[in-house]
Amino acid sequence: MYARADIVLAPTADEDLNDEQREELESSARHLYGLIHARYVITSRGLSKMIEKYKKGDFGRCPRVLCYGQSLLPLGLSDIAYQKAVKLYCPRCEDLYSPKSSRHGSIDGAYFGSTFAHMLFMVYPGMIPSKSVERIRPRIFGFQVHEHAKLLRWQEKIRDQCVRKDSKVVKGP
Repeated sequence: MYARADIVLAPTADEDLNDEQREELESSARHLYGLIHARYVITSRGLSKMIEKYKKGDFGRCPRVLCYGQSLLPLGLSDIAYQKAVKLYCPRCEDLYSPKSSRHGSIDGAYFGSTFAHMLFMVYPGMIPSKSVERIRPRIFGFQVHEHAKLLRWQEKIRDQCVRKDSKVVKGP
């Protein structure tokens, strides 16, 4: 990778490049820009700009109904380039989604990194949304489905324990 950096940084006359070299130069420049971007978005200035984009919902909204249009954040699954495309992270349901746009779906996840979304909420803890505690109860003609009732009660018990545990952490001793 660094061997190609001299191609991007070295001053060359545009006429001296053939089409193949020009394409390699442009590809290397895009890659270098992406890696710089990954570092920039975790700086204080970068986080400040990204929180504004998050507030406006520039990265999209969570498609999950019970997230009520929660703003999404870009997240890389790998910090290594050319591994995975960028995904969109919902901080309410803590799930990942693929971007709807093929243009956005082709962006390398390493250009945002796996750190960005989590770092953003460490710096701006007031922006962490409350977790969704609503559950859909399976029913047929208004009656709960029996086989799932036991599982549902167990899930609610665990969820209530987590909510109580979270509220103790927030409130303190």
